[in-house]
Amino acid sequence: MILSPLAVNMANWSIAGAATAGVIVRPFDWPEAVWALSGAALLVLFGLLPWNDALTAVGKGSDVYLFLIGMMLLSETARRQGLFDWVAVRAVNLARRSPRRLFLVIYVAGVLVTTFMSNDATAVVLTPAVYAAARKAKVEPLPYLFICALVANAASFVLPISNPANIVLYGDHTPALLPWLKSFALPSLLSIVATYLALRFTEGRRLPAECESDLPVEPLSRGARAAMVGLASTAVVLLGTSALDKQLGLPTAIMGVATTALVLAMARESPWATVREVSWAVLPLVAGLFVLVEALARTGVIDQLARLLAHGVEQAPAGTPWISGAAIALGSNFINNLPAGLIASSTVAIKPPAQSVVDALLIGVDLGPNLSVTGSLATILWLTAVRREGEDVSFGRFLRLGLIAMPPALILALAGRLIF
Repeated sequence: MILSPLAVNMANWSIAGAATAGVIVRPFDWPEAVWALSGAALLVLFGLLPWNDALTAVGKGSDVYLFLIGMMLLSETARRQGLFDWVAVRAVNLARRSPRRLFLVIYVAGVLVTTFMSNDATAVVLTPAVYAAARKAKVEPLPYLFICALVANAASFVLPISNPANIVLYGDHTPALLPWLKSFALPSLLSIVATYLALRFTEGRRLPAECESDLPVEPLSRGARAAMVGLASTAVVLLGTSALDKQLGLPTAIMGVATTALVLAMARESPWATVREVSWAVLPLVAGLFVLVEALARTGVIDQLARLLAHGVEQAPAGTPWISGAAIALGSNFINNLPAGLIASSTVAIKPPAQSVVDALLIGVDLGPNLSVTGSLATILWLTAVRREGEDVSFGRFLRLGLIAMPPALILALAGRLIF
């Protein structure tokens, strides 16, 4: 039986929508990757998406896979060598018995890690350190862990490397550093401050009056020092790679593998324990998302979005950036912001709009995912790290926080780019 184009499109939308809903809701507590891969497999098995097109879609995520592999190896190596425990003790002592000061210290650390190593690094690298700090300070971890999730998106457009989605959206046309800062320095500042205030408003009431401090600082082992040098070197490499307008995945993977190999050689440890603890399930999740987006693209949605955007620019040039930024911010929470960035990039490539529209789309792609826990790859990575530490956050719990934190930050960031 040959299906009509309309029937094929409806089937693509149905399967992609069901798979996305599975990623968000996680029925039966199955991992997000199961639902994304199931949807991708059904599209191929039913002949709605040719297998070679599915493989091509999976290949589009190669740079993302390499980036994640490098970051996850760096994180696991640092964790096993005790670097995060050492950082945690330093942070707790810096707070001087004030849980609110500890809150600020962690937030500033999140801004710095996101800015210079990406939001995914904040989710993967900083989250275990924050959990360790909360435990050593003898305070409830979750208010501090929420910092890692929200600041990872709030500070993700300070620099081009602060979020892989930035380079996905701009592609080969990523602005140089100075033009970038001219466009995004003020929006980033407004986003960071607004998100901090929202977090303090929602989570501040759960902070105790005092916390532990003056903890003994153990000297770093040779392996921990090597891991710290590896993390710092990776940040430098990422900055240099971004300045050369090159993809970040391969350099990050090389740094991760090299650092892990060096540390394991120094400690004379087998690599299997480290490799076994890495959250590899995030890679098929990303691959499944790319396939689902490819299926949606075949329905003609990108061409329709391009026509709609061109019409909006023509009829309402002042309002279109606001509408575009808000629309993609909400849409990112349904299909994840990395695929949303791919769709936006393809849309603006058909008929490039004004730069203000593209910049508004980027702000929406980066900041919109603070609404839900499945809105960005960074928050999914964060959720994986949180579960690993024995904590869990439901979709509804995160959404209640996101409804308070995301809209003001998005409005202020868009205003910082489009008005001031």
